[in-house]
Amino acid sequence: MARPVIGILCNRFLAEHLRETQMTGRRNIDAVAAVAGCTPLMIPSLPDAVPVADLLEAVDGIVLTGGRANVHPHHYGEELTDRHGEMDEGRDGVALPLVRACIETGVPILGICRGIQEMNVAFGGTLHPEVAEIPGRHRHRMPKGCQDPTIIFQLREQVRLRPGGVLASMLGTETISTNSLHGQAILEPGERVAVEGWAADQTIEAISIVGARSFAVGVQWHAEYDAASDPVNRVLFSRLGDAARARRRDRRLAEA
Repeated sequence: MARPVIGILCNRFLAEHLRETQMTGRRNIDAVAAVAGCTPLMIPSLPDAVPVADLLEAVDGIVLTGGRANVHPHHYGEELTDRHGEMDEGRDGVALPLVRACIETGVPILGICRGIQEMNVAFGGTLHPEVAEIPGRHRHRMPKGCQDPTIIFQLREQVRLRPGGVLASMLGTETISTNSLHGQAILEPGERVAVEGWAADQTIEAISIVGARSFAVGVQWHAEYDAASDPVNRVLFSRLGDAARARRRDRRLAEA
C-alpha cells in the first residue's frame, strides 16, 4: 500500500530579490518522510490555486510550518503596525480555513511555530507581536546575528506540560526541553484551544484542539529540527504519521 501523503504548507519567498516563489525548509520534508514515514507534498500558500476541499481529498495529514511572516492582525481584530512585522496574506488565506477544515473532517494536523499561531487564530484566539514586551516575559528569539544551527536550535526553553494533557500523555513526562526562535506568540487562546504547555515565563508553547477527531497539536518550537533523534520531536512526527495512516486506512475502507 502506498504511504500516506502529508501536505506541508509553504511560505511566500522572493528568490534572488526578484522571482516570487513558494518554499519550505528541507527539515520539514525530511521529518515527514523519515520520521512520520509518509510522502511529503508541498502546498503553495496561494488561495486561488488551492481550494481547501480539493486539497483535503489529496492528503492524509497536514503540517503547518514555521515562517518569517506573521499572521495578519486583522484576523484577530487588530490594526496592522510596524510591530507586527512581515505579512504573508496568501498563507493566511490558505492556512486559516485549512485548520478549521482539518478539524471538521478529521484530518490530522501539526502546527509548528507560525502554525500554532494559525491554529489559535483560526478558532478566534489572539496573538502578541513581541512576547518579550509583556511584563514578566523573557526574550524567546534566537541569539542575534547567529548563523550556527547548533546554537540557533539549542534546547534553551524549559516547557511545563499540562498534567494528564494530550502532550504529557503522549510524551510520558510533564517537563521537556525545546528550542526557541519566535517573537510573536499566543496571547488569548481561542475557542476549543486547550493549552498543553507553558514556558517558564508562562508563554504558551503547546496546544491541542478540544474535540478533534484526530491528531491536532500545535507547538511554538521548531519540531522539524533534529526530528529523527530529538525525543520530543520524534514522537510528534511519529504520532502524526500514525494518525495519517489511520486516516488513509479509514478512507480506503469507506470506499470499498
